[in-house]
Amino acid sequence: MMTLEEASQMTYDAIAAAVAQDADRAAHLVATLGADSDPPRMLGVCYAFAEAGRTALLKAFGDQAPKAENGEYYVLQVLDLTDGRPADAARDDRVMFSMRFLTAYCNGDRRDAQTHWEALLQRGPEAFVAGVCQLLVDVAGLCRSAIAQIEAQK
Repeated sequence: MMTLEEASQMTYDAIAAAVAQDADRAAHLVATLGADSDPPRMLGVCYAFAEAGRTALLKAFGDQAPKAENGEYYVLQVLDLTDGRPADAARDDRVMFSMRFLTAYCNGDRRDAQTHWEALLQRGPEAFVAGVCQLLVDVAGLCRSAIAQIEAQK
């Protein structure tokens, strides 16, 4: 198994590749991480992805970001899973995992995030890989949006 430092660097590189829209590199890095990691490490990878998303939301919303100490919480939701296409249960499942995991993480609820992750893991390897990849895709989108918003404010 790769070292923690190698896995951390590969996780960072996967986020950077996804933000840069280099899907092939991001997919290769996630596949390598998955093949050389045990479940606890993959939970850590998902937490790292979610932390990048949380940071992007904080940057994008600035002072308007929800503050738990004020009783405010993030609510991330998918407004239209179908996007005009016929229903696809597998797509819907991975998108819902991503939003639920990310929402729980952003609100500091690691127990709920881990529960969603464990449920995804129980669905089998194909669903697990799809869910982890969807999380990375969603986080990359948040990062790109935050970068665009910050650039627009300059």
